[in-house]
Amino acid sequence: MSDIDAIRLNFSPESLMLLNAILAIVMFSIALDLRPSDFRALVRTPKALLTGMVSQFVVLPALTFAMLLATNPQPSIALGLILVAACPGGNISNFITHRAGGNSALSVSMTGVATLAAIIMTPFNVAFWGNLYEPTRAILRQTTLDPVSIAITVFFMLLLPLMLGVLLNVRLPDFAARIRKTMQRISMAIFVSFIVLALAANWAFFLSYAGAVAGLVILHNALALSGGYLSARLAGLSEYDRRAITIETGIQNSGLGLVLIFAFFGGLGGMAVAAAFWGVWHAISGLALAALWSRREARR
Repeated sequence: MSDIDAIRLNFSPESLMLLNAILAIVMFSIALDLRPSDFRALVRTPKALLTGMVSQFVVLPALTFAMLLATNPQPSIALGLILVAACPGGNISNFITHRAGGNSALSVSMTGVATLAAIIMTPFNVAFWGNLYEPTRAILRQTTLDPVSIAITVFFMLLLPLMLGVLLNVRLPDFAARIRKTMQRISMAIFVSFIVLALAANWAFFLSYAGAVAGLVILHNALALSGGYLSARLAGLSEYDRRAITIETGIQNSGLGLVLIFAFFGGLGGMAVAAAFWGVWHAISGLALAALWSRREARR
């Protein structure tokens, strides 16, 4: 499978711009559930939020590094897993947390704060762990990984839509309430459709190489969920909060990962397959976990 490191996927600049726009719409629809008071409440009682941020931006990358040392995958696959681990929580984490009977307000707020933090933490974690892991160091040396450019990408794709959604919810709450569910359904439908079409354009490639990443992604996702739950448990948080932090850590924004892969790594095959498979698997595992947890109410 060594040639996976040399493969570039079929993905045009126009497709990249479209994916940017779709993710911005998804983020805007999520932000329609947020108000400044949500952030103020978490500042007053920050333990759960801080635990979630540590779980997402410290524990998960460290677990990823340990997994890579143990499994020694192809370098491009390894860097794809590092990049996914460096991304903020995924767009469907709030929905899955609600289905799981977890703290939805904490989940939505974690998505917002993690998105803010991603401007700094995503490029930092990619550079730090990617250079620490020797097989991926060579790829980073061949790549112009400009933290400022990544920060600008994250700002326009995630942070700006977040701020606009919160602003609309504050200034026109009735209008925001009317369009919230419709926007969320439409944005997720468009996002899923785009991913399906992108996979179809590279279907032969994914059939050939998905087996090389499937086991790694499943293991990686299991580590992410376990790391989130254990972090929350060690912090002494309630089951209600544990569920939110577990899902927020195990549901990563692989869409952002794909954008960064095509924008800064030229669609490097192993990275793209890892991020794409993550995008499919974390939804399956997250919904399965939510179905299991929904059978009993979480203690608060």
